[in-house]
Amino acid sequence: MSAQSGGPARDAEQFAASQHRLGSWLAGLEAGAYAVDADGAIVAVNGEAEALLGRSAGDLLGRDAHDLLHRDGNGMTIPRSRCPMMEAFVARRTRQEELGYFERGDGTLLSMSWLVSPLRLGADAVGALVVFHEHESAGRHLRGPALSMELLPELERLALLAETTTQLTSTLDVDEALDRLVRLVVPLLADWAIIDLISDNDEVWRTVVAHEENGRVVRREDLEGAMPPVPPASPQPLSRALRGWGSTLATPETYQGPPDSGIAVEQRRLFEGTGMHSAVIAPIRGLREVLGALTLGRSDRPDPFTGADIPLLEDITRRAGLALDNARLYQRQRKVSETMQRHLLPQMPRVPGLEMAARYLPAPHASQVGGDWYDAFRLPDQALALVIGDVVGHDLDAAADMAQLRNILRAYAWSQQEPPSVVVSQVDEALSQISEVEMATMILGRLEADADGQWRLRWTNAGHPPPLLVMYDGQSRYLDDGHGILLGSHVRMPREDATVVLPPLSTLVLYTDGLIESPGRSLDDGLERLRRNAASLAHRPLEAFTDLLMERARPEDNDDDVALLVVRVPSGDAHDL
Repeated sequence: MSAQSGGPARDAEQFAASQHRLGSWLAGLEAGAYAVDADGAIVAVNGEAEALLGRSAGDLLGRDAHDLLHRDGNGMTIPRSRCPMMEAFVARRTRQEELGYFERGDGTLLSMSWLVSPLRLGADAVGALVVFHEHESAGRHLRGPALSMELLPELERLALLAETTTQLTSTLDVDEALDRLVRLVVPLLADWAIIDLISDNDEVWRTVVAHEENGRVVRREDLEGAMPPVPPASPQPLSRALRGWGSTLATPETYQGPPDSGIAVEQRRLFEGTGMHSAVIAPIRGLREVLGALTLGRSDRPDPFTGADIPLLEDITRRAGLALDNARLYQRQRKVSETMQRHLLPQMPRVPGLEMAARYLPAPHASQVGGDWYDAFRLPDQALALVIGDVVGHDLDAAADMAQLRNILRAYAWSQQEPPSVVVSQVDEALSQISEVEMATMILGRLEADADGQWRLRWTNAGHPPPLLVMYDGQSRYLDDGHGILLGSHVRMPREDATVVLPPLSTLVLYTDGLIESPGRSLDDGLERLRRNAASLAHRPLEAFTDLLMERARPEDNDDDVALLVVRVPSGDAHDL
């Protein structure tokens, strides 16, 4: 069972946040500027545009820019098919015009020079950015050379920062984030990108040394690896950046003197190995600490970096720092989750004559643990208890609830020596009093060899999908008996036990609903899919049976945890447990 949240409300929040960021970027432009979405509706506007157009942001936002603003020299609306700005917008190309006309709020015409360029608004959304100034005939203008040399770089800067935010915040994998960062800056800004990261143990690792080669970004692994410690007082650029002291320009000459630290030696080796003649180095800061440093270098293009390049690099590293902070936090949580999983999911007991296998697969978009669980343990009379269960949720809270339920069940099963139905009823009564578990499903079975050497299963089912029994000859059926209401319903109804003899070499499959449920199919379809796949694997060794069943039966669009417990009885007579 799973609980999901998000949907339209979350999308609206993300869109509003994106609009706010875009508006902040436009506010830094000295020209009039507005952004439109894929439908041509205005989604952000700066104060200069409001002044030039004589319209407030409230009058502009959400309106179709072409219908509202685009006019010919006579003040008439231009057909979309003949509007040069719309042509560039539809083709997703950058275009510049010396003279065009917008309609002001008072109905008069604004003669202006304009530039339009594609602008990424989100992971899958592309709109456009329009930058404009009054034409020289109106007394205020931006001359042609200035428009192409100043506004276009500023436009590219805004687009790069928007792309950096989108690319880096859309992954929680550190390696993927670093790879995306490199591809954003090489070759657009530099021939080389070097990323040095500081680990949780304060060790420095040269994680990435990459450059462009024949149109591809190539790693120089011979220059990557462990780095010396950060010196506490070195004035050298990388050492300062790794201490969070600010951004600095560097050249090969910076590291030609006597080295003041091991990092200075590695920097000299880096410049020699890459052929860089100019570099700019900036710290990568997280919310609480310095995470590392980003170095951009030039070796092929002749123009060196200057101090004017530092603000853009710092804008990039600021975004990279937030993304890496989030990715590291996620990795720490995942490590905790994996540790919990190892402790919460038990090792299978050794039972003479029986084969057992178990698997747990977390929800694709959640933590590494959840509410699905299995268990198998010996009882005082040497019978084997088999359990499969599902607590609502697939996160750490669900895992904690699952641990409580498992421990309560083990205690009652061990101490009471009662049939499964009685044990589960007692567990159900105890949940609301001594645990945080609100609702769960479960099957508790008791497996043992009788006096005739036959393996007999006695079980009760509390609202869980039924066990599947697969015979060696390929016949299979669901064990639908012993079914009762789920745990936590607060309805006191008698529970029933059911019993079945497991034929020689038959396989018992206990599973959670993540193995059969799919948003696009009925539950009956999922059960039939599981049954047919299990039957086809009846002769496979148990480990292969379990892996292949998980692979083939689990729906591709599954978004829930899956727990799977499989038991195979021997052929012929069996010894007592």
